[in-house]
Amino acid sequence: MRVVAYEFMSLDGVVQAPGGAEEDTDGGFAHGGWSVPYFDPEVMGPVIGASMTTAEALLFGRRTWQGMAAAWPQRAGDPYADQMNAIGKYVVSRTLAEDDLTWNTTLLSGERAVADIAALRSREGRDLLIWGSASLVTTLLAEGLVDELNLMIEPILLGGGKRIFPDDGAARPLQLVNSVTAGTGVLVCTYRPVS
Repeated sequence: MRVVAYEFMSLDGVVQAPGGAEEDTDGGFAHGGWSVPYFDPEVMGPVIGASMTTAEALLFGRRTWQGMAAAWPQRAGDPYADQMNAIGKYVVSRTLAEDDLTWNTTLLSGERAVADIAALRSREGRDLLIWGSASLVTTLLAEGLVDELNLMIEPILLGGGKRIFPDDGAARPLQLVNSVTAGTGVLVCTYRPVS
């Protein structure tokens, strides 16, 4: 299985709370919902839709999973929502318990997450998709466990907030394998690690 990450990202690398004001206010972040004005359904919609055609399962950090699990089941009846609700999911958490799980989800322990995800990645199968989940993506990038990084780079500077790139001084060359520009100025870029 490949681990494939998707992120809405500001031009200065921020991925925090792209969808709404209350999504993630950690650190006093006050720009929640910043990506909404830049969404181009004609360009970005097909990218998001196509992601599910190669997906075996979804992988989330706890905060992103809780937000998604609260929102998506109510959207049943739309083909994309039905697919999102039906597909298997994994959530990495140190605080959730099995009794907390809903939405067709399997719990991965925060203490064993890297090993468990590496084991999933070694299985035969389609893609393991990550949406958002900044802390998890940072860890997986640092461990070399992200096979593809899809960035929707939006023309806004946020001046601070959560980012996904490891800050450990290690060089990690990437190859741009695809890019398209949305009418809203968003660069949709697909990168893969250089072998």
